[in-house]
Amino acid sequence: MCFLRRCEDYFTGAFDPPPGIHSVGEHVQLEIAIYLEKVQNNNVRKLQRLIFNCLLKRETCITGCNNMADIDLVELGSYKELQGGNIALPSGYSSILDPIHNKLPPDCIKMNSQVTKIKWPSGIDNGTDSEDSDKTVIEVGGEDVTNETVYVYCNDKIYEADSIICTLPLGILKSNDIFCPKLPKYKEKSIGRLLYGVVDKIFLYYDRPFLSQDTDEILLLWENDEIGDWTEKIYSFSKVNDTLLLGWLSGNEAEIMEKLDDKIIGDKCTEVLRRFLNDPCIPYPSKCICTRWKANEFSLGSYTAIGVGSSQLDIEHIARPMYVNNNKIPIITFAGEHTHPNFYSTVHGAYLSGRAAAEMLIVCKREDEPLNTTVSDLSSWVQGLPLA
Repeated sequence: MCFLRRCEDYFTGAFDPPPGIHSVGEHVQLEIAIYLEKVQNNNVRKLQRLIFNCLLKRETCITGCNNMADIDLVELGSYKELQGGNIALPSGYSSILDPIHNKLPPDCIKMNSQVTKIKWPSGIDNGTDSEDSDKTVIEVGGEDVTNETVYVYCNDKIYEADSIICTLPLGILKSNDIFCPKLPKYKEKSIGRLLYGVVDKIFLYYDRPFLSQDTDEILLLWENDEIGDWTEKIYSFSKVNDTLLLGWLSGNEAEIMEKLDDKIIGDKCTEVLRRFLNDPCIPYPSKCICTRWKANEFSLGSYTAIGVGSSQLDIEHIARPMYVNNNKIPIITFAGEHTHPNFYSTVHGAYLSGRAAAEMLIVCKREDEPLNTTVSDLSSWVQGLPLA
């Protein structure tokens, strides 16, 4: 949407936002109202309003929120878009992990072992008064407190480490029951301020094609509060291939959908398709498969967004490494999409943050010059992925 481009300019300070407008949703609605005032024909104005509403629903799925009114206006521009568009992974995300995993020694990765607690050395938290610092120093005080080991508790075993890289999703960090003791207060505040939205996909499989060859996507232009059902948050069904359709939805409606049986979801989507295509003969799908990221106990949501009242600084606070007793090597380093200041919500953001965290530990141990982890690293990474 062209209106979003204007919102992005506020982050650079090129323009000041309108007085009293704090969210992307408020700003876009203001722009839409100004635009539609110039449209004379009532029917055209109504149609354009419905198209704008559809595009806003699409944007909630891209951004990862319930409503664009949840997203901070100034901070929208902190997100950076990579050139080249999205990359399809026919074999799933294992395509990303396998090239890395194959280079590691056997048995160095422990799988199917749920982490239930991370115990790190307690002491005096100096991080609350050092939010402008690039690291948090925890002073371990008392003669009896000399153990600087991190203990990772799993269902079947306790692992000891001098240092760990924590890639737990933001949704798990928000649950606030993994770390013992709790993380420094400034980290907890930043974790609480950032949004961790719910975005889900609905895949509809069919035994035979029923859409025309020239139809790639069915946009759903819902009237406001038309039937008051969760399906109204679905903005379109796109054709993945002739016998597979994909629908997206986000926020509260996605959470409602996640609690339903796949068969019920498939039936509801068929009702929607029959209504919008005005065709009672649209077949029911032979199979319906849905993602359920909110219900996933290892994620509790989809990806990060900067909500009203939060900022890029909150991401930087979460990413800041934690040190004990002024040691050169951090005891806990953080990585994941929620720790990248520009590529949050993306796979490449997660990859770059994890690589940067690992390289930082290597540099600390070698006392060498810092390694430069940049977007250019993605080129060599992507070249090793099976994309066909």
